Amino acid sequence: MIGRLTSVYQRGMRALGRFSMYRLVLVALAVLAAIALALSVFGLVLPSPGALLATAAVLVGVGAIVDATAHRILGLVWRPESTLITAGILLFVVRPGLNAAGLAGAAIAAAAASLSKYLIVWRGRHILNPAAVGATVATLSTLTTSAWWVGTPALFAPLLVLAVLVLWRTEKLRVVGLFLVVAMVVGAARMIVQLLAAGLSLPLETLLQGLVVQSPFLFLGAFMLSEPLTLPPRRRQQYLVAVVVGVLAGWPIPLGIITLGQERALLIGNLIAFAFAARGAVRLALVRRVALTPTVQELTFAAQRRLAFVPGQYLELDVPHRRPDARGTRREFSISSAPEELPTIRIAFRESRGGALSSYKRALAEAREGDVLAVTGVWGDFVLPRSADAPVLMVAAGIGVTPFVSQLRHLQLSGARRDAVLVLVASRADELAYRRELEQTGVRTVVFTPDEPAGLPAHWAWAGGERLTADGLAAAVPDIAAHHAYVSGPPALIADLAPALGRARSLTTDAFAGY
Repeated sequence: MIGRLTSVYQRGMRALGRFSMYRLVLVALAVLAAIALALSVFGLVLPSPGALLATAAVLVGVGAIVDATAHRILGLVWRPESTLITAGILLFVVRPGLNAAGLAGAAIAAAAASLSKYLIVWRGRHILNPAAVGATVATLSTLTTSAWWVGTPALFAPLLVLAVLVLWRTEKLRVVGLFLVVAMVVGAARMIVQLLAAGLSLPLETLLQGLVVQSPFLFLGAFMLSEPLTLPPRRRQQYLVAVVVGVLAGWPIPLGIITLGQERALLIGNLIAFAFAARGAVRLALVRRVALTPTVQELTFAAQRRLAFVPGQYLELDVPHRRPDARGTRREFSISSAPEELPTIRIAFRESRGGALSSYKRALAEAREGDVLAVTGVWGDFVLPRSADAPVLMVAAGIGVTPFVSQLRHLQLSGARRDAVLVLVASRADELAYRRELEQTGVRTVVFTPDEPAGLPAHWAWAGGERLTADGLAAAVPDIAAHHAYVSGPPALIADLAPALGRARSLTTDAFAGY
């Protein structure tokens, strides 16, 4: 059973890895909208088919006009994907209708949402969730309201499936899970207090249905709270935002014609996230590209202002290009340089896999020295323990070595000491990226490659051509139970090593499924 579940997990990660986070959200919203339209034909959801289609047309049309105009004025590349995602979210939040006032309200929501991306910004990136801004402005206009009609029994099952897929891909299951627990517990407390005050009672089944099946919490968490651009960079900070938004969404505080529930709760969470890290977008000028191995290239950039990061974190790099494929124009890359090397920023990527290149990789491969690209954010908790006395085991497969290069380089440049063991896995000896740089750090290293690398230093050992398995890892690092384990590589490798890694003091993974 465990092996079957592992296989399903691996196939799922590979399938989801074919989509960028943004493209997956767009597909999920499109599927949910199609299901809602089909259900509306049978009267199983609140809006009629005509109201749904008309409102969707207004949201997409107005959003596209505002976004295209803003990008033309600002000299930016318009990304229709962003327009469609915002419109898709608003479709399930505002009240669809066929009357002039309702459609005008939808137009106001779309315009406000799009404008917020360019007016409520800090150093090139928006601060507030655009859909939450649009829904709030539309409510204040009194032409329409945020109905959150997505919270209906008929949509719950497909919404749950799509939400899990999105959160699985964006790695926000725990953050949104915490939000849901807090929102439902607080919501239950609010309903019980109100019922007691009125001298009424409600069956537990009805109470749970209202909080789980008929509430907006699941949609709010999966498609709005999880937006990477408006979340803080560290997980503990994200947990705090989840708790605050959950409390306010579960127990809305009335403020005149509006409350601090749902979308306003999210806006408050966005402001807290901004207070944690007003990091903004950072522009990078490409300085040079170097072939590290036959298939791995390193790009070196000069940051136009300071980019704050912790060794082991990753950045999201935006590379606009014509006719992007289903993977979109943004990708995440672990930073391979150390903070001490700023303003120099280095990343690495595998140039090809099976001869096929995504449109993003083609655009990145065609970038020339002097070209300016943008970092849209820095995230991640793949960082070493604070205590320098904590021994660590680093396991890297192929390009997964990049976060460890940053960490070991940081230790070298800062003069810090740490008990560390590095295990490298590569398809061939000449595919050991950053070999010379890693040798200079002095860290004890075990190499798993089919062929023996030439000229290994004394502190490096070759595993004799063995394929890395759980048993092989345990043999290479007999005292694994004394280490905090960090693994960066494909999900299949992490699953294969699970029996050995389970004995470590702790386990932190950085799974990737390709570009």
